[in-house]
Amino acid sequence: MSKLCALVIGHKKTSPGALNVSAGVYEFDFNDDLAIRIEGRVRGVYVQRIYRRTYETLPGDINALGPDFIIDLHCNAFNTTSSGTEVLYYHRSRKGLEMALILQRRLVAFLGLPDRGIKPKTAQSRGGHLLKNTHAPCVIAEPFFIDNDDDLAKVMGDLDGLAAAYAEAIEEIAQVI
Repeated sequence: MSKLCALVIGHKKTSPGALNVSAGVYEFDFNDDLAIRIEGRVRGVYVQRIYRRTYETLPGDINALGPDFIIDLHCNAFNTTSSGTEVLYYHRSRKGLEMALILQRRLVAFLGLPDRGIKPKTAQSRGGHLLKNTHAPCVIAEPFFIDNDDDLAKVMGDLDGLAAAYAEAIEEIAQVI
């Protein structure tokens, strides 16, 4: 029996997250397209895209689906010059840690951006509400800084390659979760 990966598109159309001003690309739009690309590449694992109604209801909406694991797609933003890849996980989740290590390795290998590492988060941390309140292990992917023109250009140059890196990570995670 195949595993089910809930692939969460960070933010929503009416609250689209971070913006690259130069390119006019919002985090939600970028990740919505990316999720469709990922879904088309994954083999041997069911992938279900999840869209957020509200941040408060998101964990319950995901839990109702009953996934084996969860990957929440995001993009970092800070000061237009910060760069790099990081994956967040709930600090008490051994499986979340394992997932974060796999996804971080795949994303860093593909993107070649600075490795900002995996980051344990508490319930009070940004993103902690989702990480703590889902029944299945969950990670939040922050593969690059969308407000950094160089990071965005690198990613936009090979969106299918980025989707393939995620797909490979999902397939690997399904083997160990």
